[in-house]
Amino acid sequence: MLGEYRISGRRAAEISASIERAVGEGVLQPGELLPPMRDLAERLGVNPNTVAAAYRTLRERGVIETAGRRGSRVRPKPATTAREMIRVEVPPGVRDLSDGNPDPALLPPLAGAFAAAAARGDKQPVLYGDAPVDPELERLARAGLHADGVPEGPVAVTSGALDAVERVLAAHLRPGDAVVVEDPGWGSLLDLVPALGLRTVPVAVDDEGPVPRDVRGALEGGARALVVTDRAQNPTGAALTAERAEVLRAVLADHPETLLIEDDHGHHIVDLPLHPLAGVTHRWAFSRSAAKAYGPDLRLAVLTGDALTLDRVRGRQRLGPGWVSLTLQRAVARLWADGAVDPAGVAARYGERRDALAEALRRRGVVARGRSGMNLWVPVPDETGAVARLLHTGWAVAPGARFRMNTPPGIRVTVSTLTDAEIEPLAEAIAAAVRPGEADRRTYA
Repeated sequence: MLGEYRISGRRAAEISASIERAVGEGVLQPGELLPPMRDLAERLGVNPNTVAAAYRTLRERGVIETAGRRGSRVRPKPATTAREMIRVEVPPGVRDLSDGNPDPALLPPLAGAFAAAAARGDKQPVLYGDAPVDPELERLARAGLHADGVPEGPVAVTSGALDAVERVLAAHLRPGDAVVVEDPGWGSLLDLVPALGLRTVPVAVDDEGPVPRDVRGALEGGARALVVTDRAQNPTGAALTAERAEVLRAVLADHPETLLIEDDHGHHIVDLPLHPLAGVTHRWAFSRSAAKAYGPDLRLAVLTGDALTLDRVRGRQRLGPGWVSLTLQRAVARLWADGAVDPAGVAARYGERRDALAEALRRRGVVARGRSGMNLWVPVPDETGAVARLLHTGWAVAPGARFRMNTPPGIRVTVSTLTDAEIEPLAEAIAAAVRPGEADRRTYA
């Protein structure tokens, strides 16, 4: 414990500064156990309350974390390289199925909607003090949420789903608090949680969503928040069923103080019904973004939730960006009102490609997961080898390391732009990459 480093100081600020300086210089390593407060107080000749105040400051700054009787440790550092940077370099001529992007051919044209929004702005420019949410966007959002069974609540607009999640977490949690996340799950979220000074608690995900047993264990272990993807889960394609949602609501009912955050980024690209969990806990938020169906450059998500949560989010938003562009909001409202996207048609196209590849893999003895959305998750024994072998044969896929914590190795294949002619060659290449020995035997038999 601490090795040769001597914590110094007589006041709480001096003690906390001594520890933080050592952490910053790398003298104290992530995971290193700090002395019990009474032991350190005796060593420094100060009151234990002084050390307690120093440790509290360090927790609030995200430097250390405390796990009850197991003591306080230097908190693991946020990744200096985002998971989104864990990717393969795609050389010319290689088919890129790693990026997670929607099919550009299924995105709606934007020019008309933005022209109409800009023309409205020309007639009546948006000024400081104007309402931060466009009334028409709010009306359409409320109608859609109500139809899907999401409880009534105030509405805010954020710069995409991740912005919504960050603001909700920051509204209620403090550094050191634990957040339950899906594993495998959205790589950006897995980066965001530790970057906020929070602890990730991974839970397994099957085709129907987070596994209730794992969620219950995490909440009983003291986790303060749960983030759930309702449909088109990235990277597995999981979608909450009615039965799974009912069980998870029962789990949450036993932990009503849990902060529940739901992400419905699959809105308008999935034809499976929504089964929201919202309303069981005192504090909840539900985010619905436009990126997958209307284009990643539309950095907009509609957020609803309980009154206190939304009040805190909107209050903090006023002190930062102020609002999301009303021109952008009006353009998205126009797209929604005009039915610019055919959700059933888009879902069917993605489903056909996803199901065709999954079936082709099944015939070759390879298991693939993908109930909704635009991705397939393929478990592999050797992730690095599989990615490299596929790249060598002309296919780029995403390494599972971008999305997993405790989950065994896998690869994510984005099927959004797959053509019929590519299904069989890709399935054969994946089968050969997953089991290279068997492929060699087939070749030389």
